[in-house]
Amino acid sequence: MKNIRIKGTIKHVKLEGGFWGIVADDGREYRPIQMPEQLKHDGESVEVTLKPVEEEMSIHMWGQPVKVVSFHTLHP
Repeated sequence: MKNIRIKGTIKHVKLEGGFWGIVADDGREYRPIQMPEQLKHDGESVEVTLKPVEEEMSIHMWGQPVKVVSFHTLHP
């Protein structure tokens, strides 16, 4: 699958035990399978390159599952 490059905001989603996600500026929701520790800051603005992945099964019913390929934080 082709990589996706987005700007968005890190979000800690308080569903199903809690997990980290990224809400793109266009409103799309992405759920990294293994969120890098450096990105675990709720409300942080970021630019990330994501690779869509397929999951066998997940309890999370939020966002498209992805792998973070690269990232950097955006400062105002």
